[in-house]
Amino acid sequence: MLARLSIRDIVLIERLDIEFSRGLAVLTGETGAGKSILLDAFALALGGRGDASLVRHGAEQGQVTAVFDIPKGHPASAILGDNGLDDTGEMILRRVQLADGRTRAFINDQAISVQTLKAVGAALVEIHGQHDERALVDASTHRQLLDAFAGLEKDVAALELLWDARRAANTVLDEHRAGMERAAREADYLRHAADELKKLAPKDGEETTLAGRRTSMMQGEKIATDLREAQDAVSGHHSPVAALSAAVRRLERRAGNSPTLVEPAVKAIDAAINALEEADQHLSAALIAADFDPSELERIEERLFALRAAARKYSTPVDGLAALAAKYASDVALIDAGADQLTRLEKIAAEADKRYSAAATKLSAARTKSAEKLNKAVNAELAPLKLERAKFMTQVETDLKSPGPQGFDRVEFWVQTNPGTRAGPMMKVASGGELSRFLLALKVVLSDKGSAPTLVFDEIDTGVGGAVADAIGARLARLAGKVQVMAVTHAPQVAARASQHLLISKDALDKGKRVATRVNALAADHRREEIARMLAGAEITAEARAAAERLLKAATA
Repeated sequence: MLARLSIRDIVLIERLDIEFSRGLAVLTGETGAGKSILLDAFALALGGRGDASLVRHGAEQGQVTAVFDIPKGHPASAILGDNGLDDTGEMILRRVQLADGRTRAFINDQAISVQTLKAVGAALVEIHGQHDERALVDASTHRQLLDAFAGLEKDVAALELLWDARRAANTVLDEHRAGMERAAREADYLRHAADELKKLAPKDGEETTLAGRRTSMMQGEKIATDLREAQDAVSGHHSPVAALSAAVRRLERRAGNSPTLVEPAVKAIDAAINALEEADQHLSAALIAADFDPSELERIEERLFALRAAARKYSTPVDGLAALAAKYASDVALIDAGADQLTRLEKIAAEADKRYSAAATKLSAARTKSAEKLNKAVNAELAPLKLERAKFMTQVETDLKSPGPQGFDRVEFWVQTNPGTRAGPMMKVASGGELSRFLLALKVVLSDKGSAPTLVFDEIDTGVGGAVADAIGARLARLAGKVQVMAVTHAPQVAARASQHLLISKDALDKGKRVATRVNALAADHRREEIARMLAGAEITAEARAAAERLLKAATA
């Protein structure tokens, strides 16, 4: 419910703070006192259209703050959660209107978009007026309201799950069928390509591996030539080992005659021979390591040629051939086994459609039955509201060819204002005063079902008086037993039934140089005086005071 409304520098309002309570609150005052300004300011806090003209003359900005107490689990809390905002239980909606036309929006002092503010505002408050096109007159909400009246919300939620399952099954079926059709159109090409790539058997990364091996082998061939030449020099025909060995033997025969001269040379030559033999061993090992099979190099080059030729043919990188082969194989398999899969998927989709259709048909029947009950309940409220010749109708149009998450039905509230006249959508057929009373009758019947916790009725009693105005007041009071109700009214019969009476007035300031709108909560005596003014006009008579007293006593009886 709305707990407090604070307004700063909006049109004629300089500073205004209003505390609200549960039940029925009425706002009264003379024409031009500022009732419309108050509602415009409230609508601004709920996400309504901003306008620079709303800022009080001479001020840089205006501001409206609306504080709500909401229960846990209220839809407005879900909106906060979806937008990453904190839910503290108390919800503070604030809108700043700048003189240059720009606006700023806040919830719980966190900056948010106007769209988010509007969504939260719509969940908290409904404003009904003669020319208001929101709330009940919006045909898109009528199905939801009928479902709420009938208690079908769980059935609708279950149907939405069946709709999702049906849509998912049909999506898989459509994709499979499209794949089969695509594969069938290219069947010959696909089979040839799949067979060719299967024989080629490309592997991921194969080109890089083969190219590296090919480079390594070609480099090894060049190194092997140099190794052989070195080995020939060390141990081949031109090797010095034989000559050195012969020289050592000759020197050793002379060693007995002159050992000091021969032995150092012999040792040195022996070391050289050993070094050459060690070099020969290393060269032999290197040749073994560098050795390769020329036929292997040829096989590698042929494989690379085949892979690159296939890549050019199929317009894909060599590394993409393995994936392409798998795709073509899958497409061929789809052709071969697709018929069986198609039959299975068609069966699944048909079963999902059957479950959805059965639930939607059952829900449609429940809506049709509940529509009759809603019609009867609303029509019972019309006679006291001086609409005894009018008729309310809930149109439930079922179109099996247009299924949706909530079923086959399109629901719209229609009215017939007089016998013999053409019935039609409530918003188009009913006049301003009639529309307001139809809305009130609907709201009384729907009570707190599918309703925002705070309802505002703007002069729905315009053009009526006496018994009709009293009937309107009685129904507003009944409605206020379930939800918070605010009503701007000129009818004393409505004002007398309020649990909170707020008087809107325009006061002169600065010796009449400017005016400001004021709102005062009226105590019992002042209430009687205001209701007497509403009855009598400019001059309040004793008879008017007595009549006001009777209205107040009758309202509490």
